[in-house]
Amino acid sequence: MDSTVTTGVEEGVWSGGDNRPLGASYGKMMMWFFILSDALTFSGFLAAYGFSRFKFIETWPIADEVFTHVPFFHGNYPMYYVAFMTFVLIMSSVTMVLAVDAGHKMKKNSVIWYMFLTIIGGAIFVGSQAWEWATFIRGDYGAVETKGGRILQFVNADTGERAALADFAVTLPEERAIHERKNGVWFYKEGSLPTYSVNEVLEGFKANSNIVIRTETINEAGEKEVLSRQESLAKLQNATQVVEGANLIHNEYGSRLFADFFFFITGFHGFHVFSGVMFNLIIFFNVALGTYEKRGHYEMVEKVGLYWHFVDLVWVFVFTFFYLV
Repeated sequence: MDSTVTTGVEEGVWSGGDNRPLGASYGKMMMWFFILSDALTFSGFLAAYGFSRFKFIETWPIADEVFTHVPFFHGNYPMYYVAFMTFVLIMSSVTMVLAVDAGHKMKKNSVIWYMFLTIIGGAIFVGSQAWEWATFIRGDYGAVETKGGRILQFVNADTGERAALADFAVTLPEERAIHERKNGVWFYKEGSLPTYSVNEVLEGFKANSNIVIRTETINEAGEKEVLSRQESLAKLQNATQVVEGANLIHNEYGSRLFADFFFFITGFHGFHVFSGVMFNLIIFFNVALGTYEKRGHYEMVEKVGLYWHFVDLVWVFVFTFFYLV
């Protein structure tokens, strides 16, 4: 008799029953557990980023000088497009709230409409992040890397603005080095060769007296240190290769750790947003088919809404750490 009662209680707990912590259903509790574990993961990543930035604060790239691009527009627009992405994602969270509220009121058509807007917002964000990655990887100025792994950028001494390698580098009538294993030098795939060689950059630099070097080091004014012509020429003697764009090994914007963290953390968050869009699509079609109308509740919309709000909240921290601080 006692064992029967005990078994019945255990089955009631695992199936939901009357045991509802905080008044939440089993499914919602499991979603909260997942969100909590994922929040700890993101916290660890952002903490690692913070420690690394603090350790290399003197050479860390300045976000306003890195994220300056806007699709279809040429010019320097620091943080404009990232702010647009953030606005779209936050607004998608608002439409998700409206979808959940409409579900509580059993308004099927309203749930469909707000879920559709949420999906569109998430798709715009994912597409924008893919474009930002492509722009970050490709780069548009170029720099050189020294023997010690330091990045040297070029600026116009008259205007103080970044100078692209294409603005001053020359094309020398010499055959480009063929980097193959059989020639006994480091291996590059043909497609990854930079546009200019170090010699072409050096000769172009000598021919343009208004071009100087900007180092990775940040001065007391919070700006990158700009060298004189003589100091720039001396620094260029240590250049070993031309760097265009950023990847996991080289980074024309500065510290390679910045690129590593950027790809990893924003990519991890982007995967979450993409997954959320897929989840929302499935729920959207279920709503359209009347699945939850037949069940008599829209709890699935609320559960996927919890995930979506979490993704939005995480982006607020990522945005703050990478772009604002």
